[in-house]
Amino acid sequence: MSMKPLEFDRRYGELDQVISAYTGMSADDEPDKPSEALRAYLRHTWHTRPWVLATAEQQIREYARNPPGRLRLSLGEFYPVPDVGLPESAIQDWLFVIADHLKRSIEEGEVPPPADPRTHWEWHARFPELGQFLGGWFSQDMPDEFPDHDAAVHDYTATTDPQLVARLTGELHELLALALEESDYALAMAALGMEVDPPRPYSPSGWLAHLADCLGGFKADYGPGPAAG
Repeated sequence: MSMKPLEFDRRYGELDQVISAYTGMSADDEPDKPSEALRAYLRHTWHTRPWVLATAEQQIREYARNPPGRLRLSLGEFYPVPDVGLPESAIQDWLFVIADHLKRSIEEGEVPPPADPRTHWEWHARFPELGQFLGGWFSQDMPDEFPDHDAAVHDYTATTDPQLVARLTGELHELLALALEESDYALAMAALGMEVDPPRPYSPSGWLAHLADCLGGFKADYGPGPAAG
């Protein structure tokens, strides 16, 4: 019987967040050097949810101390660690290394400085609504679904809660504030799910700025004015 969501989150929720940071990355953590994936997790989490770092360390260490057997895995009572490119015999030691890095970061206050995202996981963790927007409305199917880019943007704003549209606008401004090279903006948009080119004549950053201006132009509806006396 699969574990209920509340119990799963209590026991493995943050462990799952850490392991998710390794998607497409090497699990090459060493005792004296965290992997790029773990550095990305630490960088993002220190600046957004620092209080969960201790939970992550505790859940990972407890899991490593008591690895599940095949029966409990088959019953869904334990978190199955996805394939991270390590042999099964090496998983336990690897988890202890991760837990030690987390503990050291917390105890020594090693807060990574803000930096550009460097992994696929970090791009989506930092810009979740932009990932939804680009991946959902500008996939390779976009030319078959909409006559042009403006129509896709209009469909997004017409079908999305205004609070999420406002969140997207903020994420666009944050991405532009990174002041990346044009080629890096193109890579960032691809990492976030965009599979078509920006409309002509815009460069990647130019189109992002255009979107930010358009989406930021929302005006509140205050209803009819006072009746004339």
